[in-house]
Amino acid sequence: MQSDLLELKNLGNTSIHWLHTIGVNSLADLQNKGAVAAYNEIRQRGIRVSKVLLYALHGALTDTHWNDLDEQTKQSLVEEAERSVNETDPA
Repeated sequence: MQSDLLELKNLGNTSIHWLHTIGVNSLADLQNKGAVAAYNEIRQRGIRVSKVLLYALHGALTDTHWNDLDEQTKQSLVEEAERSVNETDPA
């Protein structure tokens, strides 16, 4: 399946495959879901990914290489991802 996701920074075949597993098949899908939600859904599928995927997804949406994100942005993304997981975790 050809996808406009291939044109985005930071995304390769593997990360696009992971996105497809959660129903994200286009840039519009990723924009609607958001980087944090997409990252958490991929993790909930049991796919072991690092925080770099979170940064990469955000960078794909902002046309920024993930390594060029400032530390404050990275920290905010991680905190939001953790907060989202804790809010949905039925602990």
